[in-house]
Amino acid sequence: MTDSSKTATLTIDGQTYELPMHSPTAGPDVIDIRRLYGEAGVFTYDPGFTSTASCDSTITFIDGAKGELLHRGYPIDQLAGKSHYLEVCYLLLYGELPTAAELEDFENTITRHTMIHEQMHNFFRGFRRDAHPMATMVGVIGAMSAFYHDSTDISDPRQREIASHRMIAKMPTIAAMAYKYSIGQPFVYPRNDLDYAANFLYMCFSVPSEDYVVDPILARAMDRIFTLHADHEQNASTSTVRLASSSGANPFACIAAGIACLWGPAHGGANQACLEMLKEIGSVDRIPEYIARAKDKNDPFRLMGFGHRVYKNFDPRATVMKQSADEVLDLLGVENNPILQVAKALEQQALEDPYFADKKLFPNVDFYSGIILEAMGFPTSMFTPIFALSRTVGWISQWKEQLSDPAHKIGRPRQLYFGETARDYVDVEDR
Repeated sequence: MTDSSKTATLTIDGQTYELPMHSPTAGPDVIDIRRLYGEAGVFTYDPGFTSTASCDSTITFIDGAKGELLHRGYPIDQLAGKSHYLEVCYLLLYGELPTAAELEDFENTITRHTMIHEQMHNFFRGFRRDAHPMATMVGVIGAMSAFYHDSTDISDPRQREIASHRMIAKMPTIAAMAYKYSIGQPFVYPRNDLDYAANFLYMCFSVPSEDYVVDPILARAMDRIFTLHADHEQNASTSTVRLASSSGANPFACIAAGIACLWGPAHGGANQACLEMLKEIGSVDRIPEYIARAKDKNDPFRLMGFGHRVYKNFDPRATVMKQSADEVLDLLGVENNPILQVAKALEQQALEDPYFADKKLFPNVDFYSGIILEAMGFPTSMFTPIFALSRTVGWISQWKEQLSDPAHKIGRPRQLYFGETARDYVDVEDR
């Protein structure tokens, strides 16, 4: 809300402008510059938008200095420790934790929308077998608007609701099909008797030739990965979804845009980069060499999966993820997996090294999620699709919130132009 007692004074060439300020329920005050260009004829310059609030929101709050992540006010460690993914989905979508009856109804709705249109199978077969699963998901999700015409009218609240449920329900099926297609195995249909996480594991790892029973420890770890990645405020992919949505694009196109943005190695590929680093290290006896390289400012090597751009002291998601990683490794063991042996040893040595403590280079959520997914048997190419699956509810929640905001308008960032000024065209023979 606006605090009428607070204003910011800006002076340009002797002319003073009073800018209103907004005081949020948490976080720093915000200077409202919407009238600045109209009144003063100037823009602000903020590459990466790191000091700019692009919207107001009630969904997620992050305080990086405190290591705090709240969904609708609830700390992420409490949600990940006491709740489960679909309950967190309900919270993000509707603002409050559900009653038992509301949760049962929501779970039933999601469970009964997990199948995709049978003709969509043809889309997968149109891709090369060696296509990256993220490329497949971008195409298939974008194509959903061609099959579900009854949920593309963004002006209709009921259609927005249907699209939200469909996206959350069908994303695990699409991600699992992308994986199955990439390894040449037949698609596995979802089962209504399994919960959300167990169903995803079943669709990824079962085959028609034998029974497959999902281990509850693995299902719980998968559910926590989903929960801990459900939303993360106005990050690059969420901002992409909001920007695409501002033009009035259909929800499936908006989510496809978010997936494409998440694919970037600087965003959704962090846990994949972590596993690739562990593979580069190769064996436990080489860890001291790489730790020394990480300390050398002249060496380009960096420890992936340690520290975080937003969280300055600790990643609140990492504590819960570490517990899951320990449970999964206890179940599956690390004896025959040199990558996991390196991960466990690197974690221990880094945590005991004063250099990393001083630099606040703590293992983050990407480090532990990568370990879990590797132990489960997922190739690194599936790490980002699983991230996209998890983040879908956050994108959808942000999309719904933006559409319900009467003040929202199409995104149109400005620029600081350094190109040529107006000049006359010269005919080709005179150049």
